[in-house]
Amino acid sequence: MDRPLDENYRKQLITKRVLQGGIALLVLICIFVFVPGWITPSISRNRIRIAIVDRGPIEATISATGAVVPEFEQVISSPIDTRVIKILKTAGSPLKKGEPIVDLDITESQLAFEKAKEELALKQNRQTQLKLELEKTLNDLQSQLRIKKLRMEFLNSNSEQQRRLVDIGASSKEQLRQAKLEEEIAAIELEQLQSSIENTKNSLQAQLDGLALETKILQNEKAQLQRQLDLVSTKAGRDGILSWVVSEEGATVRKGDPVARIADLRTFRVEATISDVHASRLSIGLSVKIKINEDNLSGTVSAIYPTIQNGIITMLISLEDKSSNLLRSNLRVDVFVVTANKPAVLRVKKGAFAGGEGTQQVFVLSDGVAKRMPVQLGISSFELFEVIEGLKEGDEVIISDMRDYIHMGEVKVK
Repeated sequence: MDRPLDENYRKQLITKRVLQGGIALLVLICIFVFVPGWITPSISRNRIRIAIVDRGPIEATISATGAVVPEFEQVISSPIDTRVIKILKTAGSPLKKGEPIVDLDITESQLAFEKAKEELALKQNRQTQLKLELEKTLNDLQSQLRIKKLRMEFLNSNSEQQRRLVDIGASSKEQLRQAKLEEEIAAIELEQLQSSIENTKNSLQAQLDGLALETKILQNEKAQLQRQLDLVSTKAGRDGILSWVVSEEGATVRKGDPVARIADLRTFRVEATISDVHASRLSIGLSVKIKINEDNLSGTVSAIYPTIQNGIITMLISLEDKSSNLLRSNLRVDVFVVTANKPAVLRVKKGAFAGGEGTQQVFVLSDGVAKRMPVQLGISSFELFEVIEGLKEGDEVIISDMRDYIHMGEVKVK
């Protein structure tokens, strides 16, 4: 038979249950309060880069790669097929204007030059002879023409005399008709002689013109051969440094092949290459920033090559300071072509946190916590991004690579 529990025992049992429930509730509260803090990821401040959003001007730029090259480089090519007799200067040697660099074999060119001189002399002599023949022939024909004219005058006078005699009955009409026939024959002969003189004159003049043309051609050939002989001397066209020269004596050189290059290392320019996807944004006259280590130089696009090779556009950049101490021949540099600029916008320093224009997920630091939020970026320079919306002036932005935390809403910064 059941007995009622002792009152003290019942109180102990109730107290025990209340304590167990309180402890369980306390544990739950601790879990909700402390555990989220324990599992929230964190990152050391020393491992990230932070930039502050500010306001100021920004320039939109296109990145390219470039190399510093001498502003002037003379390429000396062989004007003939020849061979190298002697190399007078080695690469890197300083040169003065007119100083010879390489001796080339000019035997064949000299023989061709002498042959052209002889042929030209023969043509000029033939031209002189033909002029004399023309003068003699024309003089003979002119003498015949004068005789014909005198005979024509005589026959005219004879016909007139016969007409008067017929009028007084002292001569017959037959004699008058014969005189007129002789006059007509003389007129025809005179006309034929005049035509013969004109034809002879034209024919001889045509021969003279042909000889004059042949003489001019030979004179041009002689001048060209003389120029080739002058160029074969391979003399420096100006002061500079011999940047390259053919390396072997006795080597065969074809017409047009380079034998030496002379660079003026006092002034430089930049030759840059860029993807053809930017072709529509490029034009001559655009401003350019050249980055050499931590220093910058300014310039402008002076030329854009019309041909595109393997999707690459090549352009030349003229520098404001062409003689800067930073410049070295063949030095690789970063090139930034300025395509647009804005005077006063929100901006943030560039970093690995964003890939370019458009909406980006950015971590903004506040009270030791970096919260992820969408931010719209606009144009970019080689150092800055334009901030269109999502940030305000003074915000601290993590510009390091945060891809490992991009799925988190927030990250503690210790």
